[in-house]
Amino acid sequence: MSILVVSGTGTGVGKTVVTAAIAALAADRGARVAVVKPAQTGAEINQSGDVDVVRHLTGLTDVHEWSRYPLPLAPAAAARHSGMPPPDLDAMAERIKALTDEHRLVLVEGAGGLLVRYDEDGTTIAHLAAALDAPVLVVCDPRLGTLNHTALTLEALAHRGLRCEGVVIGAWPQVPDLTARSNIRDLETLAARPLVGALAADAGDQSPSQFLAIARAGLGPGLGGAFDAADFRRTWAPTNGAPRDHHGT
Repeated sequence: MSILVVSGTGTGVGKTVVTAAIAALAADRGARVAVVKPAQTGAEINQSGDVDVVRHLTGLTDVHEWSRYPLPLAPAAAARHSGMPPPDLDAMAERIKALTDEHRLVLVEGAGGLLVRYDEDGTTIAHLAAALDAPVLVVCDPRLGTLNHTALTLEALAHRGLRCEGVVIGAWPQVPDLTARSNIRDLETLAARPLVGALAADAGDQSPSQFLAIARAGLGPGLGGAFDAADFRRTWAPTNGAPRDHHGT
């Protein structure tokens, strides 16, 4: 796995923290890692963006942001309203491929969901994944509404012939409600495989050393961690419709 695209079911689902977690684990194993954010929206030039979060949590310096727009809109709309050129994902695909010459892993974090438009032609992160022949990791929210959003994302991937690396919950609450707990089994049913991770909701607020431990506990072996989907399911998923308490007893 030299290139992995991290997309999601929408905005605010935890893509940046998941990206940082994968990068942190790979770097801790001694792999040379690069992280790419093709387009950052909703941030002025002097404001922190997603790449700054990744740098802080991982200590990595090989982190790239290739276009930025101040308005908190989809990249195509943000570019249009700011009078700036939209991201050129075709050109970025070539730059990402070039990074694989010197890196064991290149992580590409999309903006918003899988089919968010990057330009007026309707180019999306799904197009970029296809150009890179890269698998896509789907980051989802555990709350109400996630099943439809996740199903649509997975269907869009399958329709385009893109490989899905799995589904990971981007921000698992400390005290999840019945909806979140019930969604565990349904998310796995939609993915036709166990979850590949569930990161704690406060992971992004931790120090780099604490974050590394959380990343290891919250991501599965395929992503470099020790997350056990079966154990997570036994702990949190309701049995026969009856929720367990938050200690999993």
